[in-house]
Amino acid sequence: MTTPRRPATLDDVARTAGVSRSTASRVLAGTGFASPAARERVRIAVDLLGYVPNPAARALVHGTGVRLLVAAAGTGPAVLDDPYVDQAVATVARACAPYGLGVAVQWVPLSAPERLTQLTDDRAVAGLVLLNTTTTLLDLVPRRLHGQAVSIGIGSATVPSVDIDNGGGTTSIVRHLYSAGRRRIAMVTGPRWLACADRSVRAYRRLLHDAGLPIREVVGDFSATRGYTAARQVLRRWPDTDAIVGISDATALGVIGRLRADGIRVPDDVAVTGFDDIPLAASVALTTASHPVRQIISAAATMVLERRRAPETTVFPSTLVVRASA
Repeated sequence: MTTPRRPATLDDVARTAGVSRSTASRVLAGTGFASPAARERVRIAVDLLGYVPNPAARALVHGTGVRLLVAAAGTGPAVLDDPYVDQAVATVARACAPYGLGVAVQWVPLSAPERLTQLTDDRAVAGLVLLNTTTTLLDLVPRRLHGQAVSIGIGSATVPSVDIDNGGGTTSIVRHLYSAGRRRIAMVTGPRWLACADRSVRAYRRLLHDAGLPIREVVGDFSATRGYTAARQVLRRWPDTDAIVGISDATALGVIGRLRADGIRVPDDVAVTGFDDIPLAASVALTTASHPVRQIISAAATMVLERRRAPETTVFPSTLVVRASA
């Protein structure tokens, strides 16, 4: 019995031709500069491999306006102002650029998930990247986009997911705090509805439970504004708290702002950690865990653009980044 050969991808063509992926893409799309020699090598590679460009790229070359949709779920349109969404859209746009493929970004209200169905009914949508995914949204991805849709966060049997190991990253953070002598560790969590954020919360709870330490949680929303108010809630409920784990760097920055405004020293009185390692984290010496957003989103977009058969879940590691805040 022979194993069916997988379809050749653009990466295969580029590797066989000895050119960059972007050069191979320009040759196939008939746009941009490529030397005559490179063009010839790409054409030979295409013939050898039997490469067939995906329908989205072919349709765009023929002027049908095909685009890839980035759909971000949230309680309100302000989700589109989130720096994470900005990074995701920019990364998808970079991935689509060699194809000349358009990108659209839309908010999907949590209160009206059927909005996703309306958006994907548009036949010009040839691929889908879901952000802040819920199980309801996964169930609404149309059959025609199965194999052309990827979720950042949770996935399903028909929609693969790509995400960060935020549970592992949070585990490293809490262990670091424990090794530094912190024993009264609180957490400002993400919103309850976001399932992927629960991995961090579960890791926090498990470690504190195993160490026989009290669990102290205040619900957050990833924002600095909420982190600012949550810090005061934590200390009103548990005045002896000696460390606060923020679900994100923005949350942690808000926590630090509130603590300092109240005359509480960081990290002498209360250690503070975040998650994401955004550029600002280094400037304020925030202890955090890495979150390679561009790599994650690029991997997701490539799965869609190349129609790659993907595992149900692809997880990127998170690394502890120790600085002065904890």
